[in-house]
Amino acid sequence: MAKHKQLIGIDIFSGAGGLSLGATMAGISVRYAIEKDSNAAKSFEVNNKGAKVICGDIREVKSKDFLKKREKVFIIMGGPPCQGFSMANTISRTMENPNNVLFREFVRLVSEIKPKWFVLENVWGMTKMEGGETIKMVQECFESIKPVGYKVKWKILWADEYGVPQRRMRMFMVGNNQGIDFEFPEPQDRKVSVEEAIGDLPVLQNGDMIDSAAYSLDLESASSYAQMMRQGSTKSRQNFVSRSNDLVMRRYQYIGQGENWRAIPDFLMQNYKDKQRCHSGIYKRLRADKPSVVITNYRKSMLIHPYQNRGLSVREAARLQSFPDTFIFQGPHMSIQQQIGNAVPPLLAKAVMDKILSYNEKTDE
Repeated sequence: MAKHKQLIGIDIFSGAGGLSLGATMAGISVRYAIEKDSNAAKSFEVNNKGAKVICGDIREVKSKDFLKKREKVFIIMGGPPCQGFSMANTISRTMENPNNVLFREFVRLVSEIKPKWFVLENVWGMTKMEGGETIKMVQECFESIKPVGYKVKWKILWADEYGVPQRRMRMFMVGNNQGIDFEFPEPQDRKVSVEEAIGDLPVLQNGDMIDSAAYSLDLESASSYAQMMRQGSTKSRQNFVSRSNDLVMRRYQYIGQGENWRAIPDFLMQNYKDKQRCHSGIYKRLRADKPSVVITNYRKSMLIHPYQNRGLSVREAARLQSFPDTFIFQGPHMSIQQQIGNAVPPLLAKAVMDKILSYNEKTDE
């Protein structure tokens, strides 16, 4: 990590803190976070010692309420709620959806605080709304901030091209008021597989709720990715697996790596009114030799371990998102699953932050 003088960051719509973790890895000091969900806010607070976390509605938060006088902010980052922008949401993918106008609160705080940089992250579907007019409008909002305006670039990035063992596509919009023509980081050729990501974690059973367990491989035998995830950790934590009923467990037996619900015999799917309408990600068994499919709420989609007939554990899902083993999520199991699914993969965030800081070094700030 390059040495920088302390660069202050603010994370809004922070969730558990995936963006912040990537920023911290890059060398940014994330001092403030705003998050409405109390469990996610607690996760952020526990894993970001010293940061001030405001748990509340961003529409009611003003910068003067938390920012110290004359405190210079280097970067504001965040991912406004994306349910309305998602391409899976065909009902409310318009600007009339109240979730979709929360990005204006992001613009407001950037306008109030005027950081040197901002990073806005969201689902790729945001770029397709209203024939591309929505993303253009968002960009223009930042470009018109007075007195200087922000120079803005956006791009869709694939997480597995930046060291994350997951084929996840996200939109990143980066802006600065320094006149810098930002270019996004170049992708990596090598991909990290599911086996490399979770192959050293404990063997578990359906419904296990084991907070601390020994790794199944010693550190030297683990992959380089697993070794990186294990830095500072001596045990695998939060090995929590949702309990599936007997019918679900019978279904698992028919599904091979890379297969989904289509491999399940019809006689085990009779409770589905129309089996053909199932989403392709339902009952998906991960391939050990490839990056994972997208980790959303992996309990609802019934993602299956590549070898074991069970769902993914909290720690396995966290590894596939590139959260290190020292990161301990807070709240009930279902909330933790949602926090992980909602998070920005920290290694993807780090790649973007590293690139931003490379410009900062050039300007000798």
